[in-house]
Amino acid sequence: MSAAAETPVLRIGLVGSPNAGKTTLFNALTGLRARIGNYPGVTVERREGALQLGDRSLRVIDLPGTYSLDAIAEDERVVTRVLDGDFEDAPDALVLVADACSLPRSLLLIAQVLRRQQPCCLALTMIDELEARHGHLDVARLEAALGIPVIPVIGHRGRGLDRLRRQLEHPEEWSRPPVQPPESAPERAAWADSILAHTLQRPPDPHRASEVLDRILLHPVLGSVIFAAVMVTFFQLIFAWAAPAMEALSGAAATLAQAIHTNLAPGLWADFLADGLVAGVGSVLVFVPQIALLFGLLYLLEDLGYMARAAFVVDRLLGRIGLEGRSFVALLSSYACAVPGIMATRGIPSPRDRLVTILVAPLMTCSARLPVYILLVSAFVPDEPVLGPLRLQGLVMLGLYLLGATSALAVAALLTRTLLPGEGLPFTMELPSYRVPTLKLWASQVWGSLSAFLRRAGTIILAVSIVLWFLLAFPRTPPEPDWTPAENSAFALENSYAGRLGHAIEPAIAPLGFDWKIGVGLIASLAAREVIVSTLAQIYAASGESGELGDALRGDIDPRTGDRVFTPATVASLLVFFVFALQCASTLAVMRRETNSWRWPAFAFGYLLALAYTASFATYRLVLAFGGAT
Repeated sequence: MSAAAETPVLRIGLVGSPNAGKTTLFNALTGLRARIGNYPGVTVERREGALQLGDRSLRVIDLPGTYSLDAIAEDERVVTRVLDGDFEDAPDALVLVADACSLPRSLLLIAQVLRRQQPCCLALTMIDELEARHGHLDVARLEAALGIPVIPVIGHRGRGLDRLRRQLEHPEEWSRPPVQPPESAPERAAWADSILAHTLQRPPDPHRASEVLDRILLHPVLGSVIFAAVMVTFFQLIFAWAAPAMEALSGAAATLAQAIHTNLAPGLWADFLADGLVAGVGSVLVFVPQIALLFGLLYLLEDLGYMARAAFVVDRLLGRIGLEGRSFVALLSSYACAVPGIMATRGIPSPRDRLVTILVAPLMTCSARLPVYILLVSAFVPDEPVLGPLRLQGLVMLGLYLLGATSALAVAALLTRTLLPGEGLPFTMELPSYRVPTLKLWASQVWGSLSAFLRRAGTIILAVSIVLWFLLAFPRTPPEPDWTPAENSAFALENSYAGRLGHAIEPAIAPLGFDWKIGVGLIASLAAREVIVSTLAQIYAASGESGELGDALRGDIDPRTGDRVFTPATVASLLVFFVFALQCASTLAVMRRETNSWRWPAFAFGYLLALAYTASFATYRLVLAFGGAT
């Protein structure tokens, strides 16, 4: 047996506060080769990565960020349980991760960890930022004062990583503190002050630029105005920057479908490839540029440090409805997807606030709604200027996002005053330093979220597209010789399994202005919201419509009445329905996991469906009353 095989795997835990650079260091050490899961019996995410150093095999565990081992939130409590070995063997050694620019705060956590007498070393991040501010930290003195190895690192640039790796090979040789830090909180604070007095030379004018920016961005009035301006610009850019790429992808999908019909013999195989796969999956992939831009802008604002400031601005409003700023962080995550947004509620210490946030998170406009909004807004809202550079399409999109967000706040206020009353806990959050992210880090974040969307297109949307094509194509009806091809296609479509299902539910959705085709799309979108786009693309492909989906929607005429199917009233009603309805199996599944019951997912699905139906009905009637029938 080889020596490598005989050597046990070392378990290394990364411990640090939020925003200390712990995850960046984890990624740098493991090369992003992470294994994601949950701790046994709890829903807090665990991230582990493998690291091979010579003949030593290591397992690096990225623990949740915490400010103290006296934790109150679920994810913070996990840190203590991992150190105690509650889930599996305790880590063999710990890498404490601290931001050099906020070392006074980190030393309080370091003192608690050192008292546990586990082998520890300190990875000191942001040392370059401290130096840029003309501060200085005497690393040698800090190492002597703590009694453990101290290694300055810059994870995203690779500085100090080789030395840290050499340390990790032999944690059993690490020095230990000659004297344990004090136990009580006041004594720990005095201990930290004593160390800082001998090791840290603070910047002569600390955070001057940050303080100026914070006075503006955190101002009750100016901060709110800037937040609104950022959001308006955000949605204007989604349309303006991504439109050329979207048009190119749409044209490519239409060309590919036409080529299939041209080069393959007519029949089921050609119909399946063109009308099932290309029309189904391709119609959703067309919106990848907008989704990539959405993720890119969100991550840029977060990495710059702005989103944490926005949380403080919004906290004033959340406080009036019974929530706090940590709920805003979770709700903000839901703009990308409700699943990670709901998982982010693990950092909310109040059980009541956490449950309320979970129940309203689906109202935040996730990326799955974006293809639906863009399809309908691009097809039916004119791209015309409203005020200077502001254009109508971008403002309508912003209005849809605001409708979801304000509805989430209204529902949260109602729940905290009726079904889930109680008192919340004080809100504290560290404001991260203003930083410009590296291109590599930003690109990896965007690609991670975009690839998750593409996996949905390659799994859920593909599977639904295949099933739906079968329901649209069967049972086969022989063509009538006296009918035109369009009439035969329409008859076959309405008498298919999908057509029969759509006609069966049409009486229930007709008051909303929806016909049977939209009904089929609504049923299919229960798997994932964006599936309605691929469903409509397949329906209109099966009916013989060619060209872009938006053109087909604008030109669709109901043969029974001779009226347009997609009137302004219908489009507005459908948009409002998608603002509220919980059409996502993954969201319901993660709600079940996070609440450990089907009671709350069922409640969320029911109240959101009722809200969607009521709001959609009111919107349809209101637009009709103002001349939106044509």
